[in-house]
Amino acid sequence: MTDEQERPALAELRARTALRGAGLDPTVPLERASSVTNEVWLTPTHVVRVNRRPDNRLAREAAVAAVLPAAVGYPTIVATGAERGGDWLVVRRVPGTPLAHRWPDLDATDRRRAVHQLAERLAAVHATPAPDDLPPMLRAPQLLEIGTDAPATPVLAALEQAASLDHVAPQIISEAIALVEKLAPVLQPFVADTLVHGDVTFENVLWDSGEVTALLDLEWARAGPRDLDLDIILRCCAHPQLHVGAEHASRTRPEDYRDVPAWLAEDYPELFDAPGWVDRLRIYSIAYDVRELLAFPPTRGVNRLPELHPYHRLARVVQGTSYLDSIH
Repeated sequence: MTDEQERPALAELRARTALRGAGLDPTVPLERASSVTNEVWLTPTHVVRVNRRPDNRLAREAAVAAVLPAAVGYPTIVATGAERGGDWLVVRRVPGTPLAHRWPDLDATDRRRAVHQLAERLAAVHATPAPDDLPPMLRAPQLLEIGTDAPATPVLAALEQAASLDHVAPQIISEAIALVEKLAPVLQPFVADTLVHGDVTFENVLWDSGEVTALLDLEWARAGPRDLDLDIILRCCAHPQLHVGAEHASRTRPEDYRDVPAWLAEDYPELFDAPGWVDRLRIYSIAYDVRELLAFPPTRGVNRLPELHPYHRLARVVQGTSYLDSIH
């Protein structure tokens, strides 16, 4: 058996082991589903997700799901468990396919309806108190610290680290540090006792027969200001091809998402009501991009990097030429 054949076979074995651990039939037909981060498999009645990192993200997700109201539409959890340095989660299958996969073919009426229903479900998340015993999250998508007098400390530390990377222009990093330091007061007070979803991309929204049927994937859910989720949504709209599986990227176009921010502002204006909200988003964007820059450092000159490499995204925020400079 070749390596290419062995990897899918081992992934399927992990999914069947999770089914057995959940007390379900491990011999049922399995269909591999598209996913950006986890191994995801579908049975006729259930969804199996396997996280191969030793961070217990799916067990943590189960703890968040337990406190969410029905209005969020999170699927019913059957079981969760750990296996060989990772963890798994089995939920009941909800009708629908990821909204991101359907979006290119939807007309304006369906797109508008989808955003309205997403706004309602997201507001229900944001109204939910965070569990007191929720385990801490390692390296959340935006490198910021909730509930401190200096929430930007992690992103500034990450930028200092990024300055030592090969193929990175020190001037861009210096300007990013200066911008974060200048804008940091707009975050105050940076406290919250209610949840944010943490990964609100259209890949994590199910759509079926003209309706949003579920809001999925709470791995990054945590206590935080609700505009952290606005950052993720706007990022998804600006660069949607980065937030779908590779097999869907060629059909995923930013121009199809052009109306989403305005629709969202109509349906959920509270997302946009923080004083200095655009400057807050600039910090969030830098905090997101520098995290990815450290995870995927340049291996060649920046002029040879893909247009949407995190270095270029960060540079555009610093230079005032990012998607954030066209939304106000």
